[in-house]
Amino acid sequence: MITLKKLGTLPERTRDRKCARLFHQAALDCTAGLKIDRVFLAGLCTLLANDQRGSQADAIARACLSLALELPSISIMDCAFRCDDLSHLLFSQLGEDQADWDFVERDSGVLDTSKRLVLPHTVVIDRVRSPFNIGSLFRTADSFGVDQILLVAPATDPRHPRAQRTSRGCVDTVPWEELPIEAIKERLAGRPVFALELGGTAIGDFLFPKDGVVVVGSEELGVSPELLALSDASLGRVSIPLAGTKGSLNVSVATGILLHAWFSFENPIQYVR
Repeated sequence: MITLKKLGTLPERTRDRKCARLFHQAALDCTAGLKIDRVFLAGLCTLLANDQRGSQADAIARACLSLALELPSISIMDCAFRCDDLSHLLFSQLGEDQADWDFVERDSGVLDTSKRLVLPHTVVIDRVRSPFNIGSLFRTADSFGVDQILLVAPATDPRHPRAQRTSRGCVDTVPWEELPIEAIKERLAGRPVFALELGGTAIGDFLFPKDGVVVVGSEELGVSPELLALSDASLGRVSIPLAGTKGSLNVSVATGILLHAWFSFENPIQYVR
């Protein structure tokens, strides 16, 4: 762990970013029942309280001083929430944010891919144009064991700033390629393929393959004729029954429902954090 003396020598933004990660990690350790160094946290609070600038300065200083005073007697779960509040304030001050309870490497803050359970499940994204939806699809794929994503060219770049922001780092945890549709069809040869599309088997009745490929298309156009034909010649289509006033779901929401169902089909025991 970095020392308080070393933290005090860092440039302000670098120091605040590191402190935000330290508070976030302390919150995670608290919830996991791990022993935390309350003396170090109190010193961290004092360091920050004495040197704050910017729009959040007063709020950060007050939170730091309050936590420093109460650390000797505060409960472990109260400590978790107070540390998480400070992490959020610091990231907001920096104009940055972080997903709740990410599994990250302690030193780098990068998502820890060793935590992923990877299954032989491939997702083909067929001309989904919204960077927001692309990022959301990557984040969902990371959570439910997808081993790779193939994007039909021309595709929205997953490295688009909005996609990166929505994916919360998962563009870097799920392998992906952008390929012409003919190359994708060649890549899928011999594998079970199905499409998330209207007019298919209800998701509760669909027999998901252990190793396979799902094709998802845009909400407006759906899956393209070529990939729909490929799916129909293999495992067919799966649909999500709806009971509302809308005729369809947002593609990222629908894909999340499907990927959870596919994941659960082979992994009935779930671990909830």
